[in-house]
Amino acid sequence: MIAVRVTLIAAAPTGGQRRTEFPADEPLDAAGARQARRSALRIKGHERVLMGPTVAARQTAELLGLQGTIVPALADCDYGRWARVPFATIAATEPEAIAAWLADDMAAPHGGESHRQLKERVGDFLDHVGTTLAGHTVVVTQPAVVRAAIVHAIAGTAHSFWRIDIAPLSQTMLTRSNDQWRLRAITPAGGQEVES
Repeated sequence: MIAVRVTLIAAAPTGGQRRTEFPADEPLDAAGARQARRSALRIKGHERVLMGPTVAARQTAELLGLQGTIVPALADCDYGRWARVPFATIAATEPEAIAAWLADDMAAPHGGESHRQLKERVGDFLDHVGTTLAGHTVVVTQPAVVRAAIVHAIAGTAHSFWRIDIAPLSQTMLTRSNDQWRLRAITPAGGQEVES
């Protein structure tokens, strides 16, 4: 049995998040960059840092003083043609598509990735970390990826994804022992520092 701990840090906010747009690969806005710089978050005692390929994840890691490896499996969900479009606009123009997307985790009416595909991708990544990398891994990625990791860790249902809110710069700690993931803690932005 290897002792494994994963701390997932949600990227600081972007302008699109503030405008409630479907996510796209965009940089942090000025306020998000300030939040990350002012964050009391300091990670100690980790063996490695992994980050999603989005600009926001990479900028957040840099502003937190973390250097690491970009991992494609930590990419945000691909929202296809809905990327950068406000949720309210899609809900008004495509109400059936939004309803299907919210009700069925296999639905991808936007032409991108379904939430089930996201959860499977993130679950495969977590299980790889859990069986091959001992110690403490810090991950900086988008909130949807953190939600998918939590759902995988707790063996949640398809609808569990929608019942988890992940704030920018929050920390989620998962541990693995006896071949099982556990949700250890979710700390809001500006919470206590994480140590080994």
